[in-house]
Formats: sequence, C-alpha cells, structure tokens
Amino acid sequence: MKVAVVGAGSWGTAVAAIACANADAVLWARRAELADEIDVTHENPSYLPGIALPPELHATASLEEACSGADIVVLGVPSHGLRTVLCDARPFIEPATAVVSLAKGIEQGTLRRMTEVIAEVLDGHDPGSVGVLTGPNLAKEVAAGQPTASVVAVPDAAVAEQLQQVFFTPTLRVYTNPDVVGCEMAGALKNVLAIGAGIADGLGYGDNTKAALMTRGLAELARLGVACGGDPLTFAGLAGMGDLIATCSSPQSRNRHVGFQLGQGRSLDDIVSEMNMVAEGVKSTAAVIELAQRANVDMPLASFVGRVLYEGAQPADLVPELMLRKAKPELHGIR
Repeated sequence: MKVAVVGAGSWGTAVAAIACANADAVLWARRAELADEIDVTHENPSYLPGIALPPELHATASLEEACSGADIVVLGVPSHGLRTVLCDARPFIEPATAVVSLAKGIEQGTLRRMTEVIAEVLDGHDPGSVGVLTGPNLAKEVAAGQPTASVVAVPDAAVAEQLQQVFFTPTLRVYTNPDVVGCEMAGALKNVLAIGAGIADGLGYGDNTKAALMTRGLAELARLGVACGGDPLTFAGLAGMGDLIATCSSPQSRNRHVGFQLGQGRSLDDIVSEMNMVAEGVKSTAAVIELAQRANVDMPLASFVGRVLYEGAQPADLVPELMLRKAKPELHGIR
C-alpha cells in the first residue's frame, strides 16, 4: 500500500508520519529544500520543529514521484490552493485511487467544498472513493503520539474501512462516517467560530462567555450543515463538537490565535504577516457567510467575525448588538 500526502505543512506531515505505521508513505513538499531536510534529518523544521519523524518516511518535491502508483492520495494543502495543486497532480493519480482531503475550508468564489473541488478536477474519478479525514486533531499533539481520535468520511463503505485501517494507530483512533457533507461543513465552519472564540479571549471574557459562544456556534454550524445536506448527528461527533472544542480552546489553534490578536486590538494584516501557517478561517469566513445567505440560514456569530475581519469593526463595539438580538427558542432553525 502506497500513501502519497500532498502538502508538508504541520497536519500533512503528521498524517504522513501516521501512515508510515501501516503503509509506504511519501510526503510532497512544495519547496525542494524542505523535502531534502525532511529526508535527511527526519524532522520538519518549518512546521513541526522538534518532532521526530519516522526514518522510513520519504519526502519529495516531485508530484509525479509522490502520486504515481499511489493507492491513496491525501491532500494536505490549504483550501485556497487545493485546486491548483490538484490540477498539477492530476496526470499522476489513477482513477481507482482513494483521494482524501485534510483541508477545512470552503473555496472562495465557487463556494464548493473540497470534495466537490476534487470531483470537478478529477473528472470521471469514482465519487465513492473521495472523502475527508477530520476531527479534533492538533497536528503537534498527534505527531507527538498523544491519544486522539479522527473520523474518515467517504461514501463507499469498503474504501472507508480501508482508509480507517491505514490511519489507525495505537495513538490515533479512527472512526468512519458516510456523511461527507456534514463532516466537511463542520470542519470549515469551526474555523470561523474559533476566530470568534479567540476574540472573546482577547477581550478578556471568561469561561461563561466561551461556553456560550461554542454552544451557540455549534447551533449555527448545525443549521448551515443540515441546510447543505449534512446529517444532524454528525455535528455532535468528532467532526463537529470535537473539533470545535479543540480549535476554540487550544493556544495551538491558528484561527483562535488570529481572533485573540484581533480582540487585543491588532490589525488583521499585521497578525497574518507574522504567521508561517494558514488560518483557514480568515479566508473561508466570507465564503461561509455567502453560503449561509444563499441557504437563508441565520448565522450571527459568523457575521460578527466577518465584520471584524473584513470591515475593520471593533469587536467590543459589536458585542451589545450581538447580545441584544431578538430573543428566540434555543432550537430555532434546527427543528
């Protein structure tokens, strides 16, 4: 079994290291110098410094070398770059190859989920073998071997079980779920909410505020996810609540970091310029808001985050407006 992981960021590298336990894994890095460093030092100094990688993990800057003959191709590039990279890799991906996305975002402009982008680029590919790996998976903790769980969502049950076995290790417990739409929507929306959680922390609010924001954020996530075709139960699982808890709470979360700095009064440009990794929510918030408008779904927290990100609104000025909206039943819009 050969697994090609396309994208040597923190999560792509962690997944490639996991796959080494059960398959031959190849990691593609855009920069040849990074691929060489990983091959020689068995460490990714740019994205996972200090974490030892399996010596059998091979890295390359050649998409042809990485993807040719692969039984599974894992796409670990950010949502805004996935289409371009996949177009370059397309000649080397066989029609029967399982394709798994790690990206948690919505494509700007088209508002497509990543599996929809994959299906469009790999025209004629078996749709049952295209899915996502998602959940509360902070890359550094997974790579360090801390116990955690993920969910793999693929329509074909046999492919899902194959992927489950490839990524299942003593420290990573993998579940299957046929609800690709729900798992993808949850992954994209939680990043938006994590920025909101970071803003709350940056403003100095306490645990009550964080709990309310996460719970009401989950309601928003479920409303839009169900409107797009997701299973309501998915949002109570690893892809939904699990990932939301990790991303909204952890100092390691890039999206929470962006929100925290915004809550402290810093500008978005300054925050992003200092980061060497992508915070998906910065770009995907606009797409999520547009998707909600198309589906006629009320998402006040996402709108709040959007106004701070794109309109330069001061978070503290928006809080009274957010709190004094019309009173509603807790399950409004869900049932």
